[in-house]
Amino acid sequence: MTQHSRSDDVERNRRVWAQFAPDYAVSGRRLWGQEPSWGIWGIPETEMHLLPDSLAGLDTLELGCGTGYVSAWMARAGARPVGLDPTPEQLDTARALQAEFGVEFPLVDASADDVPFPDESFDLVISEYGASIWSDPYLWVGEAARVLRPGGRLVFLGNGLLLMLCADVEGAAGRTLLRDGFGMHRFEWPDDNSVEFHLLHSEWFRLLKANGLEVTDLLELRPPADASATYDFVTLDWARRWPSEEVWKARKRA
Repeated sequence: MTQHSRSDDVERNRRVWAQFAPDYAVSGRRLWGQEPSWGIWGIPETEMHLLPDSLAGLDTLELGCGTGYVSAWMARAGARPVGLDPTPEQLDTARALQAEFGVEFPLVDASADDVPFPDESFDLVISEYGASIWSDPYLWVGEAARVLRPGGRLVFLGNGLLLMLCADVEGAAGRTLLRDGFGMHRFEWPDDNSVEFHLLHSEWFRLLKANGLEVTDLLELRPPADASATYDFVTLDWARRWPSEEVWKARKRA
């Protein structure tokens, strides 16, 4: 498999998310105060089952935790979460919400491609629109696998493959294929100078397998009946016809 080294994407995305942080404080507070739901369409955990049936006593790591709401959900369910994010401004919001809601867990300023924990430290590694799209998968997947214990689970949610192939230069999905599928990896967004990463499904399978991870499920998400569009990169009509989001579940082999 091709070797990849860290490029400028970490620092570029850190700067972008420092600017985004105030805009996400309100939604972060809302998500901290509600039952778990996933993705841009808010699909309930009772339908998705992204988390283990029991989180009690599990050591969990959230890669790209942002405001920390996923880790907060897991803490309330009995897990011992750690939230990791490379953007101090996002972690400041997470700390303020910890104080407001009375739920505390470690918050670590670090990138998902260089996780500052020993091998086999966690039972579950999870990312919802964090490392899953903002860090190079050829780097962060290896780190996730390294810190997972044998039998541990990796769960990550991001944009659907077809959406990315139909995304224009501003990231909005239309009904025409605009990008090559073969060779897809790094997506540059000129409007805010950010960088995302997306792969073909076949490459995800190879990458996970190469890092000792066995895929246990792939979910292509459809908005529920009561969903409303809150982001301008995809319409509700588009997402009801084609998968706009996907979830990968994998387990580390013994």
